[in-house]
Amino acid sequence: MERTRVIIADDESLIRMDLREMLTNLGYLVVGEVADGRSAVNQARELRPDVVIMDIKMPDMDGIEAAKVLTEEKISPVVLLSAYSQRDLVQRAREAGVVAYLVKPYREEELSPAIEV
Repeated sequence: MERTRVIIADDESLIRMDLREMLTNLGYLVVGEVADGRSAVNQARELRPDVVIMDIKMPDMDGIEAAKVLTEEKISPVVLLSAYSQRDLVQRAREAGVVAYLVKPYREEELSPAIEV
């Protein structure tokens, strides 16, 4: 069985490292890591991952804007991670076509269902 290919986008390297470890433990294949939304879009266009997991608050292009591009171009579904759960962010995420929204701190066992959906 082919492993699900994932790109991680978060401007904090420590979070990317933790996330990579969790995803690897869960059997996912992390094919890329980036620190901003624009890089996430460019890398996803190139690598065509099965899913992109990204933070909302990032420099250059936020996670919701990046998710909108990835959804519109039918490149990859997006799971958003955020320390914020304000209604307007959730609303923007839904309009951008995001498939799941996890609020930090999330646990390893919450990742898999979000990705699999």
